[in-house]
Amino acid sequence: MSRLVIVSNRVVVPEPGKPPPPGGLAVAVHAALKDREGLWFGWSGKVDDGPNVEPVVAVRDKITYVVTDLSTADYQEYYNGFANRVLWPILHYRVDLAEFNRSDLTGYLRVNGLFADQLAKLLEPDDIIWVHDYHLIPLARELRQRGFNNPIGFFLHIPCPPPDLLFTIPRQEQSLGVLSHYDLVGFQTENDRANYGRYLAMSKATVSRDGLAYSVDGRVTRIGAFPVGIETREYAGLAVEAEDSPFAHEVRDSLSGRKLFLGVDRLDYSKGIIHRLEAFGHFLENEPEWSNRVTLLQITPKSREEIPEYHDMSRAVNELVGGLNGRLGEAAWTPVRYINRSYSRPALAGIFRQSAAALVTPLRDGMNLVAKEFVAAQNPDDPGVLILSQFAGAAAELDAALIVNPHETEGMAAAMKQALEMPLDERRDRHALMYASIEKYNIDWWAETFLAKLADTRRSFLIGQLRSLFN
Repeated sequence: MSRLVIVSNRVVVPEPGKPPPPGGLAVAVHAALKDREGLWFGWSGKVDDGPNVEPVVAVRDKITYVVTDLSTADYQEYYNGFANRVLWPILHYRVDLAEFNRSDLTGYLRVNGLFADQLAKLLEPDDIIWVHDYHLIPLARELRQRGFNNPIGFFLHIPCPPPDLLFTIPRQEQSLGVLSHYDLVGFQTENDRANYGRYLAMSKATVSRDGLAYSVDGRVTRIGAFPVGIETREYAGLAVEAEDSPFAHEVRDSLSGRKLFLGVDRLDYSKGIIHRLEAFGHFLENEPEWSNRVTLLQITPKSREEIPEYHDMSRAVNELVGGLNGRLGEAAWTPVRYINRSYSRPALAGIFRQSAAALVTPLRDGMNLVAKEFVAAQNPDDPGVLILSQFAGAAAELDAALIVNPHETEGMAAAMKQALEMPLDERRDRHALMYASIEKYNIDWWAETFLAKLADTRRSFLIGQLRSLFN
């Protein structure tokens, strides 16, 4: 079996004897590498301006981890700059927040070249390469320029907006356009796939009869939708165990019999946290019978605090929480508990299981695995209700949730009331439908499906079979 080489922006090397770190990408990579030899390459998370910084190699189980540091300039231009101040906002439909600097694009391309140089020393002729997310879009082109003809796949974990927005990316032909150097490009939803297909067609690519393959300058790229999943059964078992943990009991006791609404999001303008808090305030003001009977726990680890937009958002959320609690709270009841720290997977699973509802209401999200984890964690005999944004990729699969428009405050508030008053039979029926979906389309299905499709797009297949699609 060919070796699988995974490349991602950030790689955390697990400590010996301990489970892999939590996180959607880490779980996904371990599912892809299950039962096969593999290498995982990426940034260590460290910034080092020392001369001749060499990659660090570590072997854990059957996975070889290779991590490299970035210089200060690389970190600022590649990561904080072009990746997170241009690509991230535009791909999340927020062109108004994009801030382009020519040096940042130069740094973005430079780091992808540096990664390619280091990978070139590690790759073998029969390796299958799978690159992840928006930080590394140009990597296949860099590897092709260095003579590598290996099968290379790419998966975009965040949304892909319509072509009109994609064309606003400055010099998009040097960043987004070079996805054509991959054999297979995967997206979270059919909508994302279709958006990128229309972008390619508007870029003068030749389209196959089935609309899933595109020829650009003699290179053929397939595109497809591969919704990422979770370890459904494992997470359900984790939640059962966590339900009786001291931490879960502590949270439950602190509620004093009140219903719990739960939000779990990284602090980011794409997550709709401000809209959610405003809707919760509207709900309490217009449904006074629920005053002192429900609490919103919003768990929001901070991120990217060096970027001004994130610092401004942190201040705005703090002011909004303070205003809501001051206006609506009582001496013995705080309507909103706002926590700026992360919790372990078992701790979150225990909180999910005792929540009356999860508020998963991003303004735009590639998939949102919190929604799927919440469903997996529920007690099927007495499940909580998922309130889910129509703009999360998960909404395409979890349509038995209460689907809301996060921009509509009154509609969000109405969904909160509906969740609290929903009959048990309806909660069970909705949960059963959603659990069946996430059990079938779990993380193993995602990895196996993508890799099987990538195997079909090897160079010999492209030359011998795909050519006929364009004739």
